Amino acid sequence: MGRVYLTWHDVEELITKVVMQLNTPYDALLLVTRGGIVPGGMIAEALKMKELLTASVVFQHGPGVRAELSWPRFQQFPTDALLKGKKILIVDNIWDRGRTIVTVKSRVQGSGGIPETAVLHWKQRQSLFENEKPDYYAELTDDWINYPWQRIDDSDDLVRVRPPAPELS
Repeated sequence: MGRVYLTWHDVEELITKVVMQLNTPYDALLLVTRGGIVPGGMIAEALKMKELLTASVVFQHGPGVRAELSWPRFQQFPTDALLKGKKILIVDNIWDRGRTIVTVKSRVQGSGGIPETAVLHWKQRQSLFENEKPDYYAELTDDWINYPWQRIDDSDDLVRVRPPAPELS
């Protein structure tokens, strides 16, 4: 597993790959925070769509609770009335283990919506869902992806990659 640092040009190319696959039209795009905000906005621009919704879901973790085993908590989600009977494209930057986007997709279905999923990168080997996959994706990867809108010192990145700072005497 390597590290890939994408440029804005790289992202534009990935967005084009996804947009060319889409089964348009959609009634709305549902952008998954945080990673799906930028690619979702770019897809909305390409499709000339104005109906943008957001979903924020977290999996609690901490002492005695592993994130993989925790229940999702929705911090923000559209009302059923905005989803029922509508074709919704759910957008995120990456499908890593798949928990977030599968949870959002399930909730859209539960609200009576017709969801499709789109991501820039799919980590197929890391997915926890054997029978689920993104409807649309630009690339398969096993790499750690850094998108240009992420800070290099992003706390998510720090926890997983950066060694501890040496103590000064």
